[in-house]
Amino acid sequence: MTTVILAEKPSQARSYVEAFQRSTKKQGYYIINDSLLPPDTIITFGFGHLVELAAPEAYDAKYKHWSLSNLPIFPAHYQFIVPTDKKAQFKIVKEWLSKADTIVVATDSDREGENIAWSIMNQAKINLKQKTIKRLWINSLEKDAIRSGFKALKDGWAFYPKYQEAQTRQISDWLIGMNGSPLYTLLLRQNGVRGVYSIGRVQTPTLYMVYQRDQAIKNFKPEPYFELNAEILANQQKFNAKLDPYQRFKDETGLMTFMQAKHVQKGSQDGLIKDVQKQGKKSASPRLFSLSALQTMINRRYHASAADVLKAVQALYEAKYLSYPRTDSQYITDQEFTYLRQNLARYQKLVSKEIALPQIEPQSRYVNGKKVQEHHAIIMTKTVPSQEQLAKLSKLEQQVYDLVLRTTLAMFADPYEYEETTIITQVGDANFKATGKVPTKQGWQALFDDHKADQQEAATLPIVHQGDQVQANLQTPQKETTPPVPFTEGTLITAMKTAGKTLDDEEAQAILKDVQGIGTSATRANILEILKKRGYLVTEKNKLHVSEAGITLCKAVELEPL
Repeated sequence: MTTVILAEKPSQARSYVEAFQRSTKKQGYYIINDSLLPPDTIITFGFGHLVELAAPEAYDAKYKHWSLSNLPIFPAHYQFIVPTDKKAQFKIVKEWLSKADTIVVATDSDREGENIAWSIMNQAKINLKQKTIKRLWINSLEKDAIRSGFKALKDGWAFYPKYQEAQTRQISDWLIGMNGSPLYTLLLRQNGVRGVYSIGRVQTPTLYMVYQRDQAIKNFKPEPYFELNAEILANQQKFNAKLDPYQRFKDETGLMTFMQAKHVQKGSQDGLIKDVQKQGKKSASPRLFSLSALQTMINRRYHASAADVLKAVQALYEAKYLSYPRTDSQYITDQEFTYLRQNLARYQKLVSKEIALPQIEPQSRYVNGKKVQEHHAIIMTKTVPSQEQLAKLSKLEQQVYDLVLRTTLAMFADPYEYEETTIITQVGDANFKATGKVPTKQGWQALFDDHKADQQEAATLPIVHQGDQVQANLQTPQKETTPPVPFTEGTLITAMKTAGKTLDDEEAQAILKDVQGIGTSATRANILEILKKRGYLVTEKNKLHVSEAGITLCKAVELEPL
């Protein structure tokens, strides 16, 4: 009775091998001996996708040369091939799958992992109904997690719909790429525009979002407006206050009419402290990281690209320091919370500052098993690196690990507490509001040193009491409206995730909300890389803009919707 474990790639296979007692390495597979597994168990692997969709010319030689008369290409049945450079490994995998009585799908625990495994099994032309198919589903490549996963294998067929879903996406990508790219390229050539243009189901809407933002910035016409502010002098201390309720004035006439109605004028005049409110407030620590949230935050802090962040998190996952990276969830289950709590002292040694972590009961803001479907949030594993091991990581890997570490530890710290003071000053019949914060308990913020500047800046209001007489200097600065901000990779990843919020079509809006925007956690970074490689997107000082070629393509798509 032969059991074949199918891993996604060689590095993943090695992690599995290291979790078992004895192994013998062969060409393209390993023979495994371990009490946990049946006798005659082998591990083999793909190189990611061993099987891919055939190009249009595989269906008919006429498709080799682009022609509008050949479009649309819509095969009745889709053909899959093994690329030449992967044929040798596919042959090894196919032989073992044919011999297997039990197949354990041990590719990445996600939709694309299912697609890779089932595509290989289908291409191998074996009778899957005669095999027992199991599924390994884990969140970490640590030895304990792997062994626990093999003790609790799931029914492989239960995951078959995920493969169907992934393959449907793969085919829709192919259809749009193989029809859209020649269509727009040929139409543009008819209009004298040279070059080859690439269209993609996710890449083109993503490019178009950046194009729309660039156009909004380019066509932006600043509009002047006036504000009415007060500089208040109380107890030899000055502070600034804004009109309450806040409003802008389009022109000086509107401002003057308002000021006359409220019996105030520019310059110095008497004022009265009308109200002083002090309120103790608490702020919970940030949510745990999904991949998109981590990519957004790292890009904001360190200007790293989404693809580089994914690469760093993947490397930390393969080094067994972080949990599975391609996740949409920002929650963990009680199980993860328990092991994090048990290892708190070890994690704390990696943070230079001593900080109290008294919150040792799970809180629903972070721990909610019902909100963890496929994978939990990105957190540290039980494998805690030493300072020496951390020092060997790349700079970005260190930054990613450090941010995940601090954000996860913050869940165990007390809330950040501050006293918020609001002072309402009456001048004539107008009110002016000033707000200041005084930190009273650092709590989790002590883990994030870069918040210090904000706190110092906010805590500047003097001590005043209701009824105090003060001097108010009213100012009417003229300002201009500001254009929208260009996308960064971080904000574009967020925009892809929330795409649909600005749509008028309610049905399309509901679909995009249901599937969490366009692209997936696993693919969004790759989409941005494709757009950059094809020269449609350019990065300048962490800001994304559409190139000339990208503008041409977006204008064409506008004129001729697919």
